[in-house]
Amino acid sequence: MMQIMNKVLIIAAHPDDDILGCAGLMSKYSGKVEFRVVFIAEGSSCRFNKEQIHEEDVLNVIKERNSFGVKALKLLGVENYSFHDLPCGRLDQVDIIDINKIIEKEIQNFKPDTIFTHSLEDTNNDHMIIHRATQMATRPGSKTFVEKVYTYEVLSSSEWRFTHTFSPNYFESLSKEDVLNKWAALGEYESEIKGFPYPRSEEGIFSLAKYRGLQSANAYAEAFKLIEEWI
Repeated sequence: MMQIMNKVLIIAAHPDDDILGCAGLMSKYSGKVEFRVVFIAEGSSCRFNKEQIHEEDVLNVIKERNSFGVKALKLLGVENYSFHDLPCGRLDQVDIIDINKIIEKEIQNFKPDTIFTHSLEDTNNDHMIIHRATQMATRPGSKTFVEKVYTYEVLSSSEWRFTHTFSPNYFESLSKEDVLNKWAALGEYESEIKGFPYPRSEEGIFSLAKYRGLQSANAYAEAFKLIEEWI
């Protein structure tokens, strides 16, 4: 069990990254830990040309995906969240200091003791940018509340980086119910799931949970990497 975890801020590039990376954790500690989830970018406009991203149809798709995010978190008992809707797949076109300022403000307002964010070991560039921005926002001397920062893995992104792979150093044991809750939450994202062997499938979710469980002498687990700690 994680020590000194009372207020947890989960920083996600897109709606669904939070579920893929931390839904088991949220399920396990529902009602015991105060969670807030921050979505920096929307998760849909990358499927359209840049000229289209402000069109009504695209905005409706973004709004729909955000609604999936709200429903998914509600299943896990989380009702504290924010959507910043920066452009999906185009965070490299946003000044990183602007992303950094969003994260800094979220930290100052929520005052978390623990943060979960994306891993640098990932194939998705937005994920890697959020990782860098979070490290900037939690550098020594820049915060007074945060005690630990962990990174999480995202199925269909992290495992497809075949060099510099995600290497966890902390495992959170899960019950079968936690994994089922994770799958149910992901199921709210109707456009994001496919049949096995696609990673974002029921068997994909359970396979990773079992594999991380095998690594940590548990039936099921989620894996994280502790990257910063101040005690």
